[in-house]
Amino acid sequence: MTFIRNAWYVAGWSRDFGRSLTPLTIMDEDIVVYRTEAGRAVALTDECPHKRLPLSMGKLKGDAVECGYHGLTFGCDGKCLRVPGQSNLPSSAWVRSYPLHEARGIVWIWMGEAEKADPALAFDMPEFDDPRWAPHYGDALQLESHYLPVADNLCDPAHVSFVHPTTLGSAASEDVPIQCERQGRTVITSRWIKDAPPVGFFKAFGNFGGNVDRWHYYYMHAPNVAVIDFGSAAAEDAIGEDERDRGVRLFALHFLTPVSETRTVDHWMHLRNIGLDDEEMGARMNEQFRIAFAEDKAIMEAIQQRERKPPARKPVRIAIDRGPNFLRRIIAEMAAEEAPREAVQAAG
Repeated sequence: MTFIRNAWYVAGWSRDFGRSLTPLTIMDEDIVVYRTEAGRAVALTDECPHKRLPLSMGKLKGDAVECGYHGLTFGCDGKCLRVPGQSNLPSSAWVRSYPLHEARGIVWIWMGEAEKADPALAFDMPEFDDPRWAPHYGDALQLESHYLPVADNLCDPAHVSFVHPTTLGSAASEDVPIQCERQGRTVITSRWIKDAPPVGFFKAFGNFGGNVDRWHYYYMHAPNVAVIDFGSAAAEDAIGEDERDRGVRLFALHFLTPVSETRTVDHWMHLRNIGLDDEEMGARMNEQFRIAFAEDKAIMEAIQQRERKPPARKPVRIAIDRGPNFLRRIIAEMAAEEAPREAVQAAG
């Protein structure tokens, strides 16, 4: 399966990086991240070009990284600054420096062609600047799965009824049709469940006294960012599609970072329009999300295990696959755009 490199991926939350050498792996590339004395995040290849010791086993010297084996030292741009015992610096003594962009408490990394790393392409939402919304950061969910099946799951409201029956879904939505459309490189899947009891999440946080109308809008921004707009409003209010702010409304954000062909990290968080100054509410919501996302993790990892084996038969395709099918087409288009560059590199 394909990785799309010319895109911004989450390296971690801003809180994850400081004045220490933090190793991580993205798309099978080992990377070390640290902050300069001025606080700027830096990412370099986590491998000394001399004897291949991980630079994360070395130490920071000011804003540079000193290898823990023979002391070769590399600056923020990846250039070698020092080889102990000699004055000349070999032209091959360098490591890759990855473009980073930090905003909204998130450190983004660009794995592709550096000249295309435009910070304006990093995902953002106007709700971050809207005082009517409160952001709350979550965790980094480790999944033993390729990222594409995880992304498929984030184009698929239909699974909620069966995978999350005590938190985000219920049997009331099992037979409600899914609407699906593609807008550019975003896949939108949605549905409304009318005049039904609130699900577990909104029983806990919505204070509803009777039935509700509730909605799911899944926005999958290819290749790796999903926004799930979900909420509930009292059924008697009969709100319209463009009146969702009148209900209890949340955005669950998922940022998928491929680690390898069989591992993915899902950094997740939420924004909500209730309890804006109530950090304890945000923490309690995160506990509900942890239950739900652990259920997703079990499904994704079981599927990954099956993918290691030859299929017994050709998979069945059903109507709810339309969203994931759109996503796979977009990924194929993005991969085709990158293919000429990869072919040139391979030839060289």
